[in-house]
Amino acid sequence: MTTSTRGAARVPAVLVLEDGRTFRGRAYGAVGETFGEAVFSTGMTGYQETLTDPSYDRQIVVATAPQIGNTGWNDEDDESGRIWVSGYVVRDPARVPSNWRAKRSLDDELERQGVVGISGIDTRALTRHLRERGSMRAGIFSGAAIAPEAELLARVQAQPHMKGASLYEEVATKEAYVVPAVGEKRFTVAAIDLGIKGMTPHRMAERGIEVHVLPATATADDVYAVDPDGVFFSNGPGDPATADGPVALMTAVLERKTPLFGICFGNQILGRALGFGTYKLKYGHRGINQPVQDRTTGKVEVTAHNHGFAVDAPLDKVSETKFGRAEVSHVCLNDDVVEGLQLLDQPAFSVQYHPEAAAGPHDAAYLFDRFVSLMEGQRA
Repeated sequence: MTTSTRGAARVPAVLVLEDGRTFRGRAYGAVGETFGEAVFSTGMTGYQETLTDPSYDRQIVVATAPQIGNTGWNDEDDESGRIWVSGYVVRDPARVPSNWRAKRSLDDELERQGVVGISGIDTRALTRHLRERGSMRAGIFSGAAIAPEAELLARVQAQPHMKGASLYEEVATKEAYVVPAVGEKRFTVAAIDLGIKGMTPHRMAERGIEVHVLPATATADDVYAVDPDGVFFSNGPGDPATADGPVALMTAVLERKTPLFGICFGNQILGRALGFGTYKLKYGHRGINQPVQDRTTGKVEVTAHNHGFAVDAPLDKVSETKFGRAEVSHVCLNDDVVEGLQLLDQPAFSVQYHPEAAAGPHDAAYLFDRFVSLMEGQRA
């Protein structure tokens, strides 16, 4: 529930965590109430891309960078048609945006889209709390939505957990659409939208790929009706343990040995299709400064992440699966979380992070070239 109120910066607001910790500040964006999983993102730039990333559905995002909103909001950098975060938490919102592309302030855009936020709180203390206790359910309340803390806490604790949440169909396109190749068309790719970001098909189109973006409910018949040279599974929100439909579809693609590439949620889907389990991380990886090693080359990349779940696969050996040998191809250097998988006996691989990263970094953009190489090899 939200109301649009000018001068929200003067309206009191409170953030309530499910363990009873509270933070008091001022309203930012729309005034009202909102609920979601409180998570933190360490990116110092790219807040517009973060807020419009469908993978953040039902999450209250805490910005660890102290000042947010300096570059305002433009009409070019959205990763989807709307803001998906359920709430936004910042310490020091910029008073005046300063960028030649800015059309309005971040505060104005949050208000326009009905996104309830809070500013003026100690985001360092909040981030430390989430690191120690883990991501948890939370609520932001401002203006008339503020009530006694015991009542607000009870409402937060009544919200559903992220574990077990099936969200990918909520954010995916309902109708198929095509992103044409830039220049000469070289390949056709069927992209399964589980929460796809706008930059992803663009990165493929730059490489001469015509991308057919299909709904999350697409069947194998839908995929092969476009006569694809390769199949792509996108990022998306929620618990991968609930994604039985996408797992079945990926299994069908693997059975036909079509070149396959998955990112983020798509990596978890590949893990499940290969017989590995998935699990919820304590506080996840979110931001644009995560170090990952590509074990196939030894190169360390700075990468963009947004995931609260991970694949449970062995790091120290090649695994035997029903689709041949598989290995962990990428690993996070902060905590040894699996950041990529690849099959050794057929053309399929995935990564847990975001190589399209419109806001940067672009260290991992070569992965789209690797996908092209797989399709070239299959065609040959």
